[in-house]
Amino acid sequence: MNDAKIKSDYLKKIKKINELNESYYNNNRPLIPDSKYDLLKKEIIDLEKQYNFLSHKDSPSKIVGFKPSKNFKKIQHKVPMLSLSNAFSETDLINFEKKIFNFLDKKGDFKIQYSAEPKIDGISASLVYKNGKFVTGLSRGDGKEGEDITENLKTIKDIPHTITSKDFPDEIDIRGEVFIKNSDFKKLSDNFANPRNAASGSLRQKNPNDTKKIPLKFIAYTFGFVKGMKISNQSDFLKKLSEWGFKTNPFNKLIEGVNNLMINYDKIEKKRNELDFDIDGIVYKINNFQLQKRLGNVANAPRWAIAHKFSANNGVSKIVDIDIQIGRTGALTPVAKINPINIGGVLVSNATLHNEDEINRKDIRIGDTVIVERAGDVIPHIISVDTKKRNTKSTRFVFPKSCPSCGSRTIKEFNLTTKKQDAVRRCSSEGFECKKVAIEKIKHFVSKEGFNIDGLGKKIVENFWKLNLIKLPQDIFNLNYEKIKNMEGWGIQSASNLKYSIDARKNISFERFIYALGIRHIGLENAKLIAKYLKSSKNFLTLSKSGKINELLNIDGIGETQINSIKNFFLNKTNLKVLNELSQVLSIKNSIEAKKNGPLKEKTFLLTGKLDGISRAEAKSIIEQNSGTIVSGITKKLNYLIVGDKPTKRKIDTAKQLKVKILNQKEWLSMLDNTS
Repeated sequence: MNDAKIKSDYLKKIKKINELNESYYNNNRPLIPDSKYDLLKKEIIDLEKQYNFLSHKDSPSKIVGFKPSKNFKKIQHKVPMLSLSNAFSETDLINFEKKIFNFLDKKGDFKIQYSAEPKIDGISASLVYKNGKFVTGLSRGDGKEGEDITENLKTIKDIPHTITSKDFPDEIDIRGEVFIKNSDFKKLSDNFANPRNAASGSLRQKNPNDTKKIPLKFIAYTFGFVKGMKISNQSDFLKKLSEWGFKTNPFNKLIEGVNNLMINYDKIEKKRNELDFDIDGIVYKINNFQLQKRLGNVANAPRWAIAHKFSANNGVSKIVDIDIQIGRTGALTPVAKINPINIGGVLVSNATLHNEDEINRKDIRIGDTVIVERAGDVIPHIISVDTKKRNTKSTRFVFPKSCPSCGSRTIKEFNLTTKKQDAVRRCSSEGFECKKVAIEKIKHFVSKEGFNIDGLGKKIVENFWKLNLIKLPQDIFNLNYEKIKNMEGWGIQSASNLKYSIDARKNISFERFIYALGIRHIGLENAKLIAKYLKSSKNFLTLSKSGKINELLNIDGIGETQINSIKNFFLNKTNLKVLNELSQVLSIKNSIEAKKNGPLKEKTFLLTGKLDGISRAEAKSIIEQNSGTIVSGITKKLNYLIVGDKPTKRKIDTAKQLKVKILNQKEWLSMLDNTS
């Protein structure tokens, strides 16, 4: 890789981290988990270490936090509020201690005591006291300047306004963490991503009365500027903070040696699930203030302290209950309800257990202590059980033999493909008789790939079901809008918008109609194959009467499994009622044969953003019908990137870089007429 390419990649990472900082600090909106942010930061710093020619004023090696918001008065910190370097392994800790030894010119027999304190995942704050009175409160800001949030901080009960102790310094800048308990976070109605985000957003409200409504906490852990204090080490300072009336971390420990730091690290990590506040690692500070002073700082971080981060993708928790969820195909999915735990910046309280076989294989029980994994956007799941911590009176979990929703028998079918019994147990109800199945079927019916009805989301479907407005799919097209407009949260305009969205979907392609019915084993691709073969919805509606269902075996890609699902669908009287009544209110377009030499022949397309009045599935269908090809990613072979509303910026940037032609919706649709 040449220098130009290295610099280009470096600058892209700088730009990315600035975008993340802007969104997080100024908009209270985290775009990625903390773990991914930390890795990006590390990548930038590692590049700078490897290549001397790389440097930038906005690099995380040079800046702390983010520039203060314009919404608050800026105040200079007398002593900068620095950030900490991160350690991710024992090797990182060994290297950290080696650097200290080298700097101090000490041998291996020299012993260092560390103050080890679990790192609460909150927001840093600085409290300035003069003559025992709290006078100014600041955010960290960019480390040099902070936001004046004095009045907001005064609403936090843990922060004393006046301190009368005789040994309290004449002036001191006490620093600590503002956070919110997990139990309090769960009660918040505000849509915050995680407890840290909730603390940040609440603390930086323009009106202190809004901050007061949020149960924020404060833990003190260090000081910046101080005048008139005679304390020689961190552990004594923490004791003194408690005497002065401040809350401190109850898990502070004085530890010697990297090996002992690791033992403590493992213990604390296992305790995470028992705490009512989030911790994302442990901070190690050299205990002796004199040594701290000698070591000083490097760039924007102290040499004498480091943050040892926990694993980014897993944590330990306890199963408090096992809930059985029922999907549109009747599948019973067990979900573990766990004590909330922060994994990769996300507060996790549920973890999938997959199916009955998985529970039996791992012998997962209510009350078990378990390791929970969350990787990227994958649904959190249970990796393993700590049987040593299991209650001796616990019993195996018994999967329900009857549906928890409707009471129908639950079954495990024989899989014709694998020649084995399915791992998934299902409700034997085939139609809309089971409440849970029915609701999920209707959600599927209105989904993007189905009828794509704007304004009829999952929560609204559930609410309309409770109110008896929608019990079957055809009810959607016969809604009582007079009743809806008078309901709480609705009005004339919103009811009118919903009616418009529904009426616009009375015209639908044959393939999407089949897909929307939610027949088991009939996804969008199989729906396309069936629509292409049968040509019209009329042929589909008469399929059961004609006794020609088995003819579908002539379709390449349709097998016995799919045929049996269609047969079972038609055997249910409610399903037939749904089909007949939908056919009376809908205009179902016949299947159109894809053109062999259409206007988009030999051209490749990728979509980003939301198109106006056209779902992604419909757009894909249009492209394929006109001989075009949809691809999954941007390469040099891509011909066109179609851009809708709220596109992915990264895709646009990559397209520009690779000189891929970018089209808006109008330009793309015009190709269907103008391209020869």
